Amino acid sequence: MSDSQNATDIVHSALHALHEQGVHFHASNEVLTRLAETTGQKSAPYPTRSAPQHEDMRPKHDLRAAFQAQMSTAPAATAAPASRPPARAASPFNEVANATALAPSTGTKAERLAAMRSPVLACTKCPHLVKTRTQVVFGVGNPDAELMFVGEAPGADEDLVGEPFVGNAGQLLTKIIETMGLSRRDVYIANVLKCRPDPVPGETKNRSPMTQEIETCKPYLLEQINIIQPRVIVALGGTAVEGLLNLEKSGISKMRGHWQDFHGIPLMPTFHPSYLLRNQSLAEKRHVWEDMLAVLEKLGHPISAKQSAFFLPRG
Repeated sequence: MSDSQNATDIVHSALHALHEQGVHFHASNEVLTRLAETTGQKSAPYPTRSAPQHEDMRPKHDLRAAFQAQMSTAPAATAAPASRPPARAASPFNEVANATALAPSTGTKAERLAAMRSPVLACTKCPHLVKTRTQVVFGVGNPDAELMFVGEAPGADEDLVGEPFVGNAGQLLTKIIETMGLSRRDVYIANVLKCRPDPVPGETKNRSPMTQEIETCKPYLLEQINIIQPRVIVALGGTAVEGLLNLEKSGISKMRGHWQDFHGIPLMPTFHPSYLLRNQSLAEKRHVWEDMLAVLEKLGHPISAKQSAFFLPRG
């Protein structure tokens, strides 16, 4: 056997061993054909990488009509098809201080979130909230999410179900996420306060969290952020902005649409979905949608012409 033939056999054997171990050899068809011809084979037995197929993220229905109806009526959420999360770039994230350390420093993000979940669900730091809550609302979504939505506190529906944003405002948030070309399975959703604020005596409507309640509970959220390390955070409403950025009064109307920095993570303040349910102004809806377009652009996601045209005057 010649030296060149022996070398080819060695390379061939090594590639085969790698393939058996699940390591894919990414080479051109030309290179593999030449290897095959050298060893007397008609075709290369190893898998090759085909050209990447780019998915069209646009929904197949009329996005404009569907989203206008969703923003007007906030209908019940429908299941969204599973989508493939985009590749993540390196994050400039700086770990947040004052977070809890309930999760181990090693393991997958899912494992670390699961480890801190049980202690959080058993929290009794706010006795007045323990007395009135049904359960702690931990958070939900993809532990590897590149996009994280942060709201203020659970309402009655969330307190009952144990999941954030499941009431009317939550259904509207789901529609916004889906119209961005994502699903709730792609993002992570949490609140700055994980227990429903106890209602004012004689009233049933939800009240806003108090500053002390937020400061007591926020270390849980900070640990979630430390684990997930999203590329972008969307703060829904003034309370979320104030809690995350340590502000007394955020002035959400002035802050929305203007990027903030949260320990190296771009943070977009925008209106809470409940505000859009109370205020049916197309201009306000357009403001929120412009914020979401800015988020998509920051993440490097494609934006279709239909998505860009939501809530613009028809001409």
